[in-house]
Amino acid sequence: MKPDEIHGLLAFLRHAERLKTVTRTAWTSEGKQESTAEHTWRLCLFALSLRPWFPDLDFGRVLGIAIVHDLGEAISGDISAVAQVGAPPKVEQERRDLLQLLEPAPTAARQQIVALWEEYNAAASPEAKFVKAVDKLETILQHNQGSNPADFDYAFNLPYGQAHTAHHPVIVQLRAILDAETGERAAGHRPPSP
Repeated sequence: MKPDEIHGLLAFLRHAERLKTVTRTAWTSEGKQESTAEHTWRLCLFALSLRPWFPDLDFGRVLGIAIVHDLGEAISGDISAVAQVGAPPKVEQERRDLLQLLEPAPTAARQQIVALWEEYNAAASPEAKFVKAVDKLETILQHNQGSNPADFDYAFNLPYGQAHTAHHPVIVQLRAILDAETGERAAGHRPPSP
């Protein structure tokens, strides 16, 4: 690695640190607003935990896709699924933000990250489709587990991401359990204990 590539990589990583402070509309079980980095971490853990039931997937690609899927949010922040209803798709803004974030990165790293991000957004592979499904499940899991504001709209979760979570028996089973939990939360019941 050349010195300018090393410095560029470090500059990119310093900028990417912003994901630790970009908040989402989900709340943790302790009542703190979740960051995009926290969501990404648990998405990766969730995906890795499912590996035994998905032996045909390349989990190096799965984890790479999961790690970069929301990376563009480091620039303009997260746009919640609720706010996206009826709004222009956020994908173009996120792509511009991702490219801006990656400007100092070495070309090889930049190309790899953009390719994984585009694969995710196009759902262009079994790995990308799997990450999209688990991304939706992790979001619903956090909404159900969180110590949310009184006006939190649990009912929004019921149709959320259904197109991405209806194709594999394990994902369908997980979705059914999370949907039942969503119904319980919408009815005012406490979240399941960890």
